[in-house]
Amino acid sequence: MASAAPIPAEITGLLFDLDGTLVNSSRLTCAIIDAMLADRGIAVVADPAVVRAMDGIGGEAMLAAVMGPHCTDPAAEIAAFRARHAVVATPPDLAFPGVAEGLARLQAAGVVMGICSNKPQPLCDKILQDLGLAGRFRAIIGASAGRPRKPAAHTALLALQAMGADVQRTLYVGDTMVDVGTAAAAGLPIALMAWGYGVDAARAGVPQAPLFADMQALLDFVLSRPAGPLHQDTDSC
Repeated sequence: MASAAPIPAEITGLLFDLDGTLVNSSRLTCAIIDAMLADRGIAVVADPAVVRAMDGIGGEAMLAAVMGPHCTDPAAEIAAFRARHAVVATPPDLAFPGVAEGLARLQAAGVVMGICSNKPQPLCDKILQDLGLAGRFRAIIGASAGRPRKPAAHTALLALQAMGADVQRTLYVGDTMVDVGTAAAAGLPIALMAWGYGVDAARAGVPQAPLFADMQALLDFVLSRPAGPLHQDTDSC
């Protein structure tokens, strides 16, 4: 069981993971890999369950796991995957239900928000721009060369700094054990989205973490919190 920082009585900042937390990116990942294989005449399709399981890790390891014996050069495969991803249209419904509306309400309420992802920086920027969500975030920090990947704290700390967030009143929202580790490394409390790809393992690792069934449950938790004793009963979420 992983340790987690306590939830603050008042939450003024939210640091989100991207894939599996705000966007259902496994659909797009499968489509791109399927196209890569089809171009080679390989009649195999990506297994969505494997994509979801490897999403928090990403990179060459994900491509190797999903493509199996058809991945002969992981470095070349991930480069080809990212090149396709950079030009393919982002499905307008890629965000989970209620995310766009929820982020708008949080921003209007004055909650400072950021993104902390293992997805390459250009792809984070593209997806959020395509979905019309980039303006909701004060910081969008993805993976880049030489930058330690999650669960190292580096991307989270960069995002917090760029957000100008009050670290003592910021909540990390994710869906995998990678997110659990990142939050712990950065000294942040964590909450989990129930629709996430790795939420079962994450929930087992931090059973005390709030678990939200949807965006409305997250909004209710954040926007209605009293500036007083902590309430951790989230059974209604």
